[in-house]
Amino acid sequence: MDKSLRVLKALADETRLNIVGYLLDGEKCVCEIVPHAGRAFSTVSIHLNKLESWGVLKSRRQGKWIFYRIKDKRVYSILKALNKR
Repeated sequence: MDKSLRVLKALADETRLNIVGYLLDGEKCVCEIVPHAGRAFSTVSIHLNKLESWGVLKSRRQGKWIFYRIKDKRVYSILKALNKR
């Protein structure tokens, strides 16, 4: 799949768009993302894995915590154009 198409597909889901919008201000722990998303941990985990596999997000582990941040800088422009920032 083309990288641009992957980014757009990633943002086409309400939960994933909400997660990415929350990460616009910087890196967040999963423990912060789950309550913000308002979904079950397992659901958020699935969405985070998809976003990472599609190259939209990047994760790092610190002890038992996993932190996510936006990897693809085009996301900032896309969300700004959609007035999500």
